[in-house]
Amino acid sequence: MTPEPRSEDLQVLAGIDRTIHEPARLTILAYLTAVESADFLFIQRQTGLTGGNLSSHLTRLETDGYVTIKKEFVDRIPRTLLHITRKGLDAFRTYKRTMMQVLKQLPK
Repeated sequence: MTPEPRSEDLQVLAGIDRTIHEPARLTILAYLTAVESADFLFIQRQTGLTGGNLSSHLTRLETDGYVTIKKEFVDRIPRTLLHITRKGLDAFRTYKRTMMQVLKQLPK
């Protein structure tokens, strides 16, 4: 029988990064960790978010220093390029490690 998790084992959740913990932002960062960079439309298609919703989440991630957003023109067509920063990658890895630790504590 698996022992119940102790409340002190779960206290780590109180300090979890709430910027990353939001499902849409977690999904965005997960995609950006897998690629060097991605354009807005790719991330929009992969996440299923509307343009406005994605833009809102990207603004939060950019404000917190987790992503950079570069707007450019390619053959006179606007393109928005997204890139995870070192800070964003470190925060994502910390979040992942913390969640794995918490999940291991939970009963099956």
